[in-house]
Amino acid sequence: MKRILLLLTLLIIPFIQGRADDEATLTVDVADVVVKGDQFRLAFTVNSKDIKNFRAPSFPSAFDVLAGPYQSFYNSTQIINGKTTSVSTVTYNYTLMALKEGTYTIPAASIDVDGKKIFSQATQIKVLPPDENAKDSGSNKQGGSSSVKTQTAGSQISNDDLFITATASKTKVHEQEAILLTYKVYTTVNLRQLYGDMPDMKGFHTQQVELPQQKTFTIEHYKGRNYHTTVWSQYVLFPQQTGKLEIPSITFEGVVAQQMMTDDFFDSFFNGGGIVEVKKKIVTPKLTINVEPLPSKPAGFSGGVGNFSISSSINATEVKTNDAITLKVVIKGTGNMKLISTPEVKFPQDFEVYDPKTDNQFQLTKDGLSGTQTIEYLAIPRHSGNFTIPPVEFTYFDLKSNSYKTLKTEAYELKIAKGEGNSEQVVNDFTNKERVKVLGEDIRFIKLGDTHLSPRGVYFFGTLGYWLWYIIPAILFVAFIIIYRQRALENANIAKVKTKKANKVATKRLKLAGKLLGENKKNEFYDEVLKALWGYISDKLNIPVSQLSKDNIEFELNRYGVSDELTKDFISALNECEFARYAPGDESAAMDKVYTTVLEVISKMEDSIKH
Repeated sequence: MKRILLLLTLLIIPFIQGRADDEATLTVDVADVVVKGDQFRLAFTVNSKDIKNFRAPSFPSAFDVLAGPYQSFYNSTQIINGKTTSVSTVTYNYTLMALKEGTYTIPAASIDVDGKKIFSQATQIKVLPPDENAKDSGSNKQGGSSSVKTQTAGSQISNDDLFITATASKTKVHEQEAILLTYKVYTTVNLRQLYGDMPDMKGFHTQQVELPQQKTFTIEHYKGRNYHTTVWSQYVLFPQQTGKLEIPSITFEGVVAQQMMTDDFFDSFFNGGGIVEVKKKIVTPKLTINVEPLPSKPAGFSGGVGNFSISSSINATEVKTNDAITLKVVIKGTGNMKLISTPEVKFPQDFEVYDPKTDNQFQLTKDGLSGTQTIEYLAIPRHSGNFTIPPVEFTYFDLKSNSYKTLKTEAYELKIAKGEGNSEQVVNDFTNKERVKVLGEDIRFIKLGDTHLSPRGVYFFGTLGYWLWYIIPAILFVAFIIIYRQRALENANIAKVKTKKANKVATKRLKLAGKLLGENKKNEFYDEVLKALWGYISDKLNIPVSQLSKDNIEFELNRYGVSDELTKDFISALNECEFARYAPGDESAAMDKVYTTVLEVISKMEDSIKH
């Protein structure tokens, strides 16, 4: 009997586990944006096998159903540690063509699963007008791919094919009012990489918005053409000056993949399928922001500009002397929250007050920093009696009403009972401030020890010490001029300065790489190590990085008298770093090895290159 029960249990467990999968769902997969005249795929997927009665939605007249539904199946079964997991999906595929411009909603589809009807979600699709420059807008293309064109090697990449816009959410603001600055990429070519530095925002307090490192491109119709676009970077700016402030143009460098035109099959195969990479400089436009001054600032203005509220709380209103009182003030809102001053709490004069502790919980939005600022004030009463903490005032400039507003918290009535010890005594930490003040007025310091008196008629004028006061500064001034001129002559030789600082710059970069190694950030680590190697040899040989290659590095090192073995080690370090970045295996061990190798080769190179 026990054997029969055990056998039934073993047979039932996989069935139970298979049925314990997630509840069946019907999902829809389609592009958010398509182009008029283009074909695109629409798919409905259900994660169950026991299905029937699939009902497609009623497609809007703006779409022509070219094919479908045609089904595809996927089955997978895994047994891990005795647990059986089974996955079965069925997908219903359609091929549609967009016929009209506009935004349309595809209603929900439905299907019966295990006798229960389930529905997909309705989804919206935006249909863009065709690209005016497209040669064949009616050709078979998927998901609006007509916005991408193939570049052949040697063809010119125009500023209309690849550019970056700079837009500000506002161009006329008040001082300290938040501005959202957005850099957006528009491309019709195969953009592989993009490099650019943060702009120099003079006159602004700047905070960068955290965006995903993996960029997602969408299609957008812009000035008669369809582009692949993505928001590259965003900054929230708080103007610190009034007048016309300029956001300067910045230069990006893009790497674009171009198609090589060749009839040689082997040349095309062994050279990456005929693809070459070319660089393109992209300059963003300048922007001008008109900053108006705030109206005449009232007394007690906190510096806050935006929309705020304030509240307070206290841990107790009835305590004994020498017990701590904690008053919390919470400022909530949106604006320049990092730049507001801490509100003043007017504690009774004889309270011992400590520096406030601030806790900020902010997040960046287009209107500035949004969140809360919590300030904790700690005070200790030293005398018994009844005291009042008056309301805490907070004055800010409200952008909605264009006026100053003053917010107040409630007042607190304190009852302080007599605790242990004599409150009239001056305690060791001198917290009885009234008593200390009285002592300072009544008792003066009495000088102790012998008093030195100078004989009558003896003067400092004309003595050796008198003349040394003039001679020594003159000598020091001349020495300073000589040293300064010598330093200026040395710094005038830019190449020599760069050569001297090459090791220092490389060490700084390697220190950052070591930090990235500890955080196991692979891509950032290899980028920093390669910058250290290329930057070091560029500074040491006085050759711009853009003109460096492994061949001319080897030639120049031989010219400087570096041994062939050390030259080979340096080139090997470059190759090893580039290879390890994409090599499979133990990433941590590979990064440790590369880091050690680079440290050794730069150290040896520093001893070998003499100027």
